[in-house]
Amino acid sequence: MFLCAVLVSVSFPVGAAISRDLDPAALTLIRFGFASLLFAPVVWYRCGLGVSLSAIFRYSIIAAVLVVFFWCMFLSLRYTSALNTSAIFTLVPSFSGIYAIWINRERLGKVRLAALLLGLIGALWIIFRGDINLLTSLVWNKGDLIFLAGCLVMGLYTPLVGRLHRGEPMVQMAFWVTVCGTVWLLLPGGTALLALDLADVPFRVWGGVVYLAIFSTIITFFLTQYCTLFIGPTRAMAYSYLYPGLVLLIDLFFGGRWPGALVLPGIVLVLFSMGIVQTMAEQKNDTV
Repeated sequence: MFLCAVLVSVSFPVGAAISRDLDPAALTLIRFGFASLLFAPVVWYRCGLGVSLSAIFRYSIIAAVLVVFFWCMFLSLRYTSALNTSAIFTLVPSFSGIYAIWINRERLGKVRLAALLLGLIGALWIIFRGDINLLTSLVWNKGDLIFLAGCLVMGLYTPLVGRLHRGEPMVQMAFWVTVCGTVWLLLPGGTALLALDLADVPFRVWGGVVYLAIFSTIITFFLTQYCTLFIGPTRAMAYSYLYPGLVLLIDLFFGGRWPGALVLPGIVLVLFSMGIVQTMAEQKNDTV
């Protein structure tokens, strides 16, 4: 899950760099479609491509969550920063924890609930750069609100994986979720893709799409779904608390500006919260 956090963190600045060059629906369709094509030979060799209608129904539910989230992500990056989106994404463990109580009957306990609340406070601190006046006025930009809506949906992802998995190889589940996501995107993304002149798309955009398809789609889908079965949905999603710090380091590495020392308390809070969630999970051994 730490490897997954690194790969996903890189996808925020990558998405920000290419989101203005492609329609969000078309970009998400290309990403899912390309990932499906690359994934297919591996799945065929490992376990075959046969699948039941009931399995397709289960995979389609999970895929719908991902499609909504990534569409919101790419659209929001037209209006907000990669650091803001990564910070807002740290709200997802709180959402997943709430959903897991209902979907997975997972018992979080008072300490882990308190840790999730601390993570939420830390995320808000980073978004508002430690400016109390800005925080109290709740001046969110359009992109932040769009991404927040996507995160509300994304919170369902790991609880649904734990609930809908039926013992099939995780590589098979990850592949068919990707395929179903491609199908979901055909109507909105296909129309936008047909209207697009692919020859005018810059080469750097295709490089970004390749990264998103391989590293933050195929690999992260597999890693997240695999790890959720062993450590539970809340603990798996708690690794997203690492995103703001990782995105900040990545942005600085590529010449970005340091947002100021006032963001450090927020980063410390989310890392501390993650540590509590992980430690309490190990002590209670509450896997799904």
